[in-house]
Amino acid sequence: MAATLTDVAKRAGVALSTASRAYSDPERVGAETLRKVLAVAQELGYQPPVARLVEPLAEDGATTIAVIVPDIANPVFAAFVKAAQGQGWYRRQTVVLADTDLNPEREREVITHLRERVDGMVVCSPRLDAEHILALCSRIPVVLVNREAIGTDCVVADAGDGLRQTIDYLAALGHRRIAYVQGSQLSWSNEHRVAVVRGLAAEAGLDLQVLGWQAETVAGGTAAAASVMATGASAVITHNDLMALGVVAGTRALGVRIPEDLSVVGIDDIPLAAITHPTLTTVAVPMARAGALSLELLERRLAGDRQTPRAVRLPTQLVVRGSTGPAAAQAVSTSRQPA
Repeated sequence: MAATLTDVAKRAGVALSTASRAYSDPERVGAETLRKVLAVAQELGYQPPVARLVEPLAEDGATTIAVIVPDIANPVFAAFVKAAQGQGWYRRQTVVLADTDLNPEREREVITHLRERVDGMVVCSPRLDAEHILALCSRIPVVLVNREAIGTDCVVADAGDGLRQTIDYLAALGHRRIAYVQGSQLSWSNEHRVAVVRGLAAEAGLDLQVLGWQAETVAGGTAAAASVMATGASAVITHNDLMALGVVAGTRALGVRIPEDLSVVGIDDIPLAAITHPTLTTVAVPMARAGALSLELLERRLAGDRQTPRAVRLPTQLVVRGSTGPAAAQAVSTSRQPA
C-alpha cells in the first residue's frame, strides 16, 4: 500500500497540517522540520499529489465549489445546500454537492477526491477534526460551517442565545429537572451545545440529566425515549428537531402525553416543526443564512482576499409552539421537596 501524508507525519513526529505545509507552503515550515519531513517522505516512498491532475468540473474557466454536508436527508442541511446553490448561481459558480452520510471516513474520501477538481470547498458540520480537513485541502481555500478553527474562515450558528432563552422559558414554566439528548460524539455542535446547556442549567439551579450519544435522526430520538422518562425529567431538549420528533413518538408509545407530562424542545426549526402534532417548540438555527454566507466568504478568498480568517457567529432564537407547557404539578412539588 502506498504511503500517505498521514504516515509521513506520524513517522516524522509532526502534525498532519505541518507535513502538508512542507509541500504546499514550505516557507512557513522551519528548516529542520522541513528536512525531517522530506527525508521521511523519501524513506517511505511518499509521492505528493500534483495539483489539478483532473480538469476542473466547470467550463469556460468558471469557478467550481464543493459543498459537503453530513446528511442531505436532514431538512436543516437541505436548507443550507439550497441557499449555497442559490448564492453560487447568482455569482455564476458551479456548486458540486457531496453527502458523507455522517461518516468521517467517507468525509475524508470525498474531500480527497474533490480537492484536485474544485477551486474551493465548504464543509458543513464535519465529522473530521478541523486540522485534518485543512491539511487535506492545503491547496484550496476552505470555509468550515459549525466547526471553529484557526487558520480558515468559519461560520457558526451560536446556540448560546437560543438555549439561554430555552432554559429561562422552561424554568419559568416550573420545570426543575431537564434531560438533554445528545447527537453524535463526532459532532462539534453537539459538544458545544452540551457545554452551553450545562452552564445555563447550573446558573438557573436546574437539575440537568445529559443522556448518551444517539443517531441524529428520528430513530435516534425514539431510541432515547425510555431513557428520557427514566430520568424523571419533566422537560427534554434534543440535539436536533428530528430527534425531538423521535422522542415525541417514543414517549407517546409509553403512554406519555406531550406536553402535559413531558415538554419537548428541539433545535433547528425545520419545516416539519410547524406542522407536526403538537407543533414543536424549537431553537431556530439560521442555516440558510450560513449557506449563503459561506459562499460569500469563499468567493472573497478566491478573489485574493488575504485578511485574517474570520469566525462569523450567527444568532439563534427560541420558537415557542405546542410541545411545551407548564411542568406537571406532581413533578414540580416533588422537585421542591428537601433532600
